[in-house]
Amino acid sequence: MEYTHLSEFALRPGTLTLWRPELAAGQEWTGDPRPFTSVHVRHCLDTDATDPKPGRGRWIGTIFEMDAAFEPEHWRETVRLWHARHEGLRTTLDRHTDSEPRRLVCAPEAVAVADEPVPELTTPGAITEYLCDALESRLSALVWPHCLLATVQHESADFTVLIAADHSVMDAYSQAIVILELRTLYRSVVAGEPVRESVTFGSSADFAALERSTAAALTPQCEAVRLWRTFLDGSGGMLPRFEPAITAGSGNPSELPQTSVSRKLLPLDELERIETMVTARGHRLSVAVFTALAIAYRRAFGYISMRAIMPIATRPDLKWLESMGWFVNVVPIDITLSPDLDLDNALESTRKTLRRSKVANDATWTRALELLGCEDRPRFGISFLDIRVLPDYELVESLRGHTLRAESYSGDEVFFWIVRAADGLRLSTRFPAAFPAHEMDRFLTEFTRAMREFGGASFVDRESAALAETGDLVREVTDFPATDSVDAANDGAVQRVPVAAQG
Repeated sequence: MEYTHLSEFALRPGTLTLWRPELAAGQEWTGDPRPFTSVHVRHCLDTDATDPKPGRGRWIGTIFEMDAAFEPEHWRETVRLWHARHEGLRTTLDRHTDSEPRRLVCAPEAVAVADEPVPELTTPGAITEYLCDALESRLSALVWPHCLLATVQHESADFTVLIAADHSVMDAYSQAIVILELRTLYRSVVAGEPVRESVTFGSSADFAALERSTAAALTPQCEAVRLWRTFLDGSGGMLPRFEPAITAGSGNPSELPQTSVSRKLLPLDELERIETMVTARGHRLSVAVFTALAIAYRRAFGYISMRAIMPIATRPDLKWLESMGWFVNVVPIDITLSPDLDLDNALESTRKTLRRSKVANDATWTRALELLGCEDRPRFGISFLDIRVLPDYELVESLRGHTLRAESYSGDEVFFWIVRAADGLRLSTRFPAAFPAHEMDRFLTEFTRAMREFGGASFVDRESAALAETGDLVREVTDFPATDSVDAANDGAVQRVPVAAQG
């Protein structure tokens, strides 16, 4: 599953229709005492209500091909049932408040679904351009609906589905699981069968109440906040940057969109060999990935330490396993490797760093920064996902499932999304337009080289000795664990999304 721009998805020609939720006649919003999450509040306060394109650089989404014939009224009912199921999609805010936004909700039966046919556009380029403009103009944290859908009906017996949302109602895990959810819903509606119910579709509003109470309990003396203090001290009280990309004036928005790169770095057979080598030494693939990034940062740019933030999934209970919402926290990582870059030592150093960051897993990062007087925003982030934690990931691949991000215009942000995909190791990144593309290419080349060293001859020789001591260790631990992190590494120890319960 690639994480890319809509313009990079190979859309097929067809007939475009937009689908939007709206309040049914006679229905209205109701005030709700549950707060928004800390990051949701910050997101709303950072949104300019006068901006004609509030979704510019801020929306996220998913696109895939539905393996069934398009039936408009059945699709309308599917979208309605999806909104009825997820309270987060039926939530907005009272815009008349001056400080903290107040939650408004509508009942499941209050949602209707309107269609907007766009019959004059049929070519992939025209459809993509129209959708990108519509999503930038219409998706906002301040104005409901915070989610829009589109279908492209083809001459074949299938159709393309786009789901796009403001980040406040969707996170990376939601982007991934929505494909199978909508496919299952649509098939039930077409067949006239009852829609599956489950306790795992918990309300994101209930999660927000839990998150805010946990955040309120943080103090400057608690271990998580002390970790953040040490982290910030390493960069003058600010969040770290991808240093090579920082130049004078780079903090200002750019007129040009950021450069985006998505590529497969390692084929599956080579990646599996690396996984075997690393596993024999007691490490997960995530540790190898972050170690290789730190090695590449040293070799390409000469920096002793690689310091960044890492998004992690925060779904602390099974009831939120299949929810739509923003269930993400951020933790600090500071990887400093020894000068000789010995691979075994480097892996162990990275493992300890990722494990140390666990103390911040449940500590709301915005609150921690507030307690430390830091008003900075993330500018350098790294996310790792092993696609095998997702249910039926091979089916998702066959449906051409892609997760999407809007084009960014930041002058100083650099983010990496690394995926252990079904066909190998994939990487997506965005970085400032002013940063030379050949410099990023050099960094990615060094990252790939470092990953290959974990499967190289010298590493293999040492791996043989390790195998002699561990016996069948490789066979046992390369079966992916029943629980693991979804959005990041933490040495595989976040364990917020129990995969065994999915399906």
